[in-house]
Amino acid sequence: MPGQIISRGKGVWLVRTYLGRDQATGKRTYQNKTVHGLKRDAEAYLAESLRERDLGGTVLSKATVNTLLDALLLDYKINRKCYWWAETLVRVHLRPYFGDLRIPKVGTTTVQRFIAARQEKGAAAATINRSLALLRRAFHLGHDSTPPRVARVPKIPELREDNVRVGFFEHEAFLKIRAAMPEFWARLAVTFAYFTGCRRGEILPLKWDQVDLLEHVVRLEPGSTKNREARLIPLAPELCGMLAIGKATRDQEFPSCPWVLARDGQPIGGHTLRDAWEGACKVAGFIDQAGKPTKLFHDLRRTGVRNLIRAGVPERVAMSISGHRTRAVFDRYNIVSEADLKDAGRRLGEYLAHKGAELVQKEAEEEAERKDRHTVGTQGHPGPIQ
Repeated sequence: MPGQIISRGKGVWLVRTYLGRDQATGKRTYQNKTVHGLKRDAEAYLAESLRERDLGGTVLSKATVNTLLDALLLDYKINRKCYWWAETLVRVHLRPYFGDLRIPKVGTTTVQRFIAARQEKGAAAATINRSLALLRRAFHLGHDSTPPRVARVPKIPELREDNVRVGFFEHEAFLKIRAAMPEFWARLAVTFAYFTGCRRGEILPLKWDQVDLLEHVVRLEPGSTKNREARLIPLAPELCGMLAIGKATRDQEFPSCPWVLARDGQPIGGHTLRDAWEGACKVAGFIDQAGKPTKLFHDLRRTGVRNLIRAGVPERVAMSISGHRTRAVFDRYNIVSEADLKDAGRRLGEYLAHKGAELVQKEAEEEAERKDRHTVGTQGHPGPIQ
């Protein structure tokens, strides 16, 4: 019998859902729920309870979160998303904590314990939110699949992010980090990010057929950008020159290699770029007392946006180049530095000094005009007629 509805008095019903036999004792196991209302209310609850049981939504379901995480990574791979990033978060953070849990065991309390554990290790709110976003996506994919793997998506909270980074590179610091990069492809990667404000995930998969050296532009395809929209990226002369060198080397040594960033004809992965970046930060001195980098590759994107504005590019055009959809996020990337503030003070001082000079000159001219009128008044009267 899949379930029972037992009357416990007027308008009170005991709904029993059969879950299976206990593995230890072999006894039949039920989930009991008291429902108040009409009998059809109890019948509706039983039907929903049986549906959840059949979809694996009961406490006896053997499916684990690992199956959801596997499906999540497959989704990232077939849709050409940033797979290495998702795989790293899943492997390092989500699988160790949630992987072996049965799907119905994951609820808000479980997620809150995960958050507390990550906070105890010093993880920032933004870092934790990225993991939670992947977990949330995994449950939604499981819920929407056919047949469904998840009966109900748990509420997964999102932390308030007060640690928004505002890092960027002054030109001298950029030259220093680029010089510390170990190979040409790495120097090309940081130069591309610095001059265009493109994301790392947009630069790594870039292919030579997207680069037009004659027109000095790069075309990003819809599937290669975060917002799934195509973009046209203009190339500054210095960046265009480096791309020309890279293409000439590719044509001579690996003519069949389609990727702009490659080593021995093979594409550069996220892990390789990260290792090169961390090594360059150490060489350039951009590390803290623990030896960890104080600069992020993403800081180059913020710098690229900032440079476009400082160069006088209209903000709407700059947003089109950088791929920002909303003004709020774009403004967050348009960072004001200490040098900007000092420059503003210098310009203000020059402006007020100019205004002061104009006022002094005006007062001098008015004083000279008064003296001229006075001279004319005392010397211009005719004498008496004889």
